[in-house]
Amino acid sequence: MAGDLKVETSGFVRGLGRWDATMVVAGSMIGSGVFIVGADIARQVGAAGWVLLAWVVTGLLTVIAALSYGELAAMFPEAGGQYVFLREAYSPFWGFLYGWALFLVIQTGTVAAVAVAFSRYLGVLVPAISPGEWIVPPVDLSTNYAVSLSTQQLVGVLMLVLLTWTNARGLALGRFIQNVFTSTKTLALLGLIVVGVVLGANLDAVHSNFGAPWTPRGVNTIMPDLPFVPATGASAGLFGLLVAFCVAQVGSLFSSDAWNNITFAAGEVKDPRRTLALSMALGTSLVVVLYLLAHVAYLVTLPIEAIQNAPDDRVATAALSTICGGAGAAIMALAIVVSTFGCNNGLILAGARVYYAMAQDGLFFRSTGRLNNRHVPAAGLWLQCAWAVLLVLPRTRLRNAAGELVRGADGAPLYGNVYSNLLDYVVFAVLLFYILTIAGLFVLRRTRPHAERPYRAFGYPLLPALYIVAATVIAAVLLAYKTATTWPGLVIVLTGVPAYLLWRRRHRPAA
Repeated sequence: MAGDLKVETSGFVRGLGRWDATMVVAGSMIGSGVFIVGADIARQVGAAGWVLLAWVVTGLLTVIAALSYGELAAMFPEAGGQYVFLREAYSPFWGFLYGWALFLVIQTGTVAAVAVAFSRYLGVLVPAISPGEWIVPPVDLSTNYAVSLSTQQLVGVLMLVLLTWTNARGLALGRFIQNVFTSTKTLALLGLIVVGVVLGANLDAVHSNFGAPWTPRGVNTIMPDLPFVPATGASAGLFGLLVAFCVAQVGSLFSSDAWNNITFAAGEVKDPRRTLALSMALGTSLVVVLYLLAHVAYLVTLPIEAIQNAPDDRVATAALSTICGGAGAAIMALAIVVSTFGCNNGLILAGARVYYAMAQDGLFFRSTGRLNNRHVPAAGLWLQCAWAVLLVLPRTRLRNAAGELVRGADGAPLYGNVYSNLLDYVVFAVLLFYILTIAGLFVLRRTRPHAERPYRAFGYPLLPALYIVAATVIAAVLLAYKTATTWPGLVIVLTGVPAYLLWRRRHRPAA
């Protein structure tokens, strides 16, 4: 064992230093979202000033949350992270609900989505990797669902297997991959910003976007799912702008998510009581600044209308194509391939540590609570891989507003991805778990006032309270205007109730 690696009594290796932990934070956050979600945000808020403000608000909320989690991570520097925080602040039941949703959709669904994004953009460089090149053509399971295996899906599955295998080989290899790919994609994103601002900036785009930076145009009307809630949009006054701004936060918050994954691997972080808080602060600050600057680059290169109508929402590709011509799509595809590969490595590495902590408490499969001879939870890694692969294979049969099947130019039905729907459903639940966890900071200050706190949340109680209020407003708007995609998320989380009771009964300690 290398001299700088310390094996804990739990069997974990304390092999993640400050730089490594920061790379896990930043690498898990930067996937493909920053290159895509700007189109939908622009359609919601409709003006350059509001687009940038949306990213500023997301950045502030993310950094505040990271600073708040820093205190919890310093109090409980053990594998499991947010699961442990909820368990200690409230009860094992609340920790389990989070861990269950994490395994069922949050972590595995994100891993599946990132894997398919990887293969989708690799397909730009290797045309044989295509969603329409079938190995197993779609087999309809019902009127709404099918299962298939395209070359695009196969490459995504192979990516999952490869990264799971490398992480099962030990922390050192997973750490190496994370550092290399996070450094590379950070430089690539920085390069996109520099190229966009220096070479892409043009007077037409600047005048169009910043001549009236707060005047929405070309915006979507936000149709509520509840009959008694009025339709609105960013052009419909202050209330409409507030609703549009909150709906727009879904994309930016999701793109900025996974910063908390380093807390899952707290059992492998050196000097965790100091390192965890600092790495979250540094990692989130780095990423939110890069995200904001990337959108400045888009806005000085493309008018807002071009951003709103970017083909397949590929805003970054449209910006680079404006600057580099036909080579822009290939350059951007390569950058996203690197970005998604590094993102999934961090997500795969961290997720299995939550299942390990749950199993240690008797609340998950026993095998996931054991480490292999390389000091990593290999069974948890492979179980996570298997479920993520299963989420890649099922498809949704796309239908239009009239309920008719959507067909391509060749007349063949078009298919969506089940994990996309599941992720839409759980965004609301994820936000609720963040609110609940940060509220746990107040609970623990009251219930354990004398507990050791090597780091205390910056700005407490004002900043954590501000996060809770802002996130609650966003959640309330989503509940009112996106009801169809919020209540299923709560149902998914609530499936954890019988699962918890079952595991609790099976592992009840003897009297």
